[in-house]
Amino acid sequence: MISHEETNRRQAIAAMTSAISGVLADDLPSVYLYGSAVLDDFRLGWSDIDILVLTQTPISLEQAQKLVTLRQTLLAAEPDDPYYRSFEGGMLPLSAFLSKAPDRVVYWGTSGQRITDTYSFDSFCLWELLHNGQLLHGPELRDQMTPPTYASLREDVKKHCDSIRRYGHTTGRSLYSFGWLLDIARGLYTLRTGAVISKTAAGQWALEQGLCPDPGALETALLVRRDPLSHRDDPGVLDYAASITPAVQRFADVLESELDALPPQLTEK
Repeated sequence: MISHEETNRRQAIAAMTSAISGVLADDLPSVYLYGSAVLDDFRLGWSDIDILVLTQTPISLEQAQKLVTLRQTLLAAEPDDPYYRSFEGGMLPLSAFLSKAPDRVVYWGTSGQRITDTYSFDSFCLWELLHNGQLLHGPELRDQMTPPTYASLREDVKKHCDSIRRYGHTTGRSLYSFGWLLDIARGLYTLRTGAVISKTAAGQWALEQGLCPDPGALETALLVRRDPLSHRDDPGVLDYAASITPAVQRFADVLESELDALPPQLTEK
């Protein structure tokens, strides 16, 4: 049975898809949903609703100006909807996406939105799009995309590891601090399998494999990830989040050791 929350989220996704495709109707847009929303891992209060919009022709400045504030427009019309602010992603011409050439791009992120000329789409996102993504509107375009290689996935795992070393060196009183542990777990899974799974599934896998030097910290991260809204104001959980820096860095040591081992190339599936 579909939960009330799932029904509301699907309605928000349908409304956003309709609004985007309406603005871009003359450009034959393809709207894709990928990430946690299709991996049964979306959690309100933590997760994003990841979308990718590809058009057959360039996006005009007038269209871009409507799209860049579309999240706020829909939220203003339905101020009690908790999902519109969760949408993130990029909207750009298919030709620019495939070639990585500059073009007009509308970007929605956690920190805001903007009109720009480039869009970064890493190998993790591409793997998820090709293997699990859902086409919500328009023609199917994924047959024109080149799947990521194991080498490109490994390179992006290394970038994640570098970010964890740089930005996860000091954790704060935020539920998102637990995310570093789940990111590491997913990186380890990808290195060992050449595939990408949800962060929750990766965290559970890492626990079962005994990979985390501080399993209690990873168990708490999974507990929080599964129901973030019930923990967001818990002072004990928030205090613990601020104290897990050593656990994060010890788990990052495991990831770095895997990277240094230079695992062999895996056959693409």
